[in-house]
Amino acid sequence: MASQFKLCSFMTCPWVQRAAIVLQAKQIPYDITYIDRNKRPDWFLAVSPHSKVPVLLIDGKEALFESNAIAEYLDETVAPRLHPDDPIARARNRAWTDYVPTFASSISSTMYSDSEDEFGARAAKISGPFGKLEEALAKRGNAGPYFNGPKLSLVDAAYAPFLQRYTFMDRLRPLGIIEKYPLLAAWRDALVAAPAVKASTVPNIEAVWQENLIARGRWLSKFVAKSVVGAAAAA
Repeated sequence: MASQFKLCSFMTCPWVQRAAIVLQAKQIPYDITYIDRNKRPDWFLAVSPHSKVPVLLIDGKEALFESNAIAEYLDETVAPRLHPDDPIARARNRAWTDYVPTFASSISSTMYSDSEDEFGARAAKISGPFGKLEEALAKRGNAGPYFNGPKLSLVDAAYAPFLQRYTFMDRLRPLGIIEKYPLLAAWRDALVAAPAVKASTVPNIEAVWQENLIARGRWLSKFVAKSVVGAAAAA
């Protein structure tokens, strides 16, 4: 009998989306429950040591936390494997998933800036991680569209949420950064168009993400159109 999975999430969390992409790519049925970040229930705090999402509940008995651990568990237990078969390629993939927090931080810190000066200073640091990924994509020895070639992998699932959020940010306040990295830009385009990525969030994710910027009072929220905010609030 197949396991029953429930994913615990905040509405816009990119780390949860990483796990959801893996579930979608493997066509694993799952439920999702959204936790109020300001009123985290006791049952959730009991299974999440960091009080963070994602948490994957398995058969109502086991609970896994941390997006990387969840992705690896799903890849080990449910076919088809998203990791490469070759041990060196698999180790290289795991190494690049370990780089995700550095890559993600450069994007998240920028979009959550509190002033224009802070936004500019943080945006200037994005080129570093972007350049590292451009080099990695240049060395992969294939034409894509994904990190390892034509097949979506755990590396793709890890980076897709943050490249998507960079795109959301870039639409509000064009940065002119990713255009300098054509391989990364092409990878981003392939990821945001991938069926597993599209199905991994609420349908109106960009509007909900923008509403979250406003709720947090971030500087970037001043560029959000009021009509978009109203649509998100009504959803």
